[in-house]
Amino acid sequence: MPGLHNAWTRGRNPKPDDMTYCIGINLDEGMLFASDSRTNAGVDDVRRFGKMRVFAVDGDRVIVTLSAGNLSLTQNTLNLLEHRANHGDGVGLYNAQSMFEVATLVGDAMREIRKRDEPYLRDSGIDASGTFIVGGQIRGEAPRLFLVYSEGNFIESNPDTPWFQTGEIKFGKPILDRVVTPQTSLSEAAKCMLVSFDSTMRSNLSVGPPIDVLMYRRDALSVGVQQRLDDDDPYLNQVRTYWNDSLRTALQAMPAPGWLPPA
Repeated sequence: MPGLHNAWTRGRNPKPDDMTYCIGINLDEGMLFASDSRTNAGVDDVRRFGKMRVFAVDGDRVIVTLSAGNLSLTQNTLNLLEHRANHGDGVGLYNAQSMFEVATLVGDAMREIRKRDEPYLRDSGIDASGTFIVGGQIRGEAPRLFLVYSEGNFIESNPDTPWFQTGEIKFGKPILDRVVTPQTSLSEAAKCMLVSFDSTMRSNLSVGPPIDVLMYRRDALSVGVQQRLDDDDPYLNQVRTYWNDSLRTALQAMPAPGWLPPA
């Protein structure tokens, strides 16, 4: 896809594939993942491409990846991982012993694809960076969540920061900062997650539905709820309306600053 945008990107650096928003949350009850499906080269050229991929073996492991950044980089990274998992003899996604090993595999594959493609993309003025949220559970250890950077290094979530975002993160961050802790229920966190998406979509046209959502319950070792929410999804619209009305009501009920002169 980047090759289609070469002439358009020269001198403008719009990063046409870096149009997404993803969230991964690790809670005591389980995990939540969500990603939008918009990738575009401008307001008159909107396209859809899912950013969530799931690798699962019932009773043994559930691994979820969410990707942001250059679409060819992230897609080829995942394709390389999947090919090696299905045809390789070494450690792969389906026989790794820990989520730490999985995050390492993702980072190593990202480095390999960047080493191969980045010089050619850079020559055409195309940003060759990407990030992954990688989470899930492998039998024998607790659920774990990682943020893998474009350079292949990564960090792991912790009780102080049980969630990661990638892509267009700034608009949807406040609700997560205020509400989500490891003790938050999956239901409450799911509502926060969708409010975070609604806030992002309202403020940034480069993020849009459908939204892919996956809920995983701790120790289930099988995919739980997996849903795709389109723009006309009844619950997504209910969240949007309720949040807007609640914000207006709260603002109207808030005391006026004491230093303002009387009206």
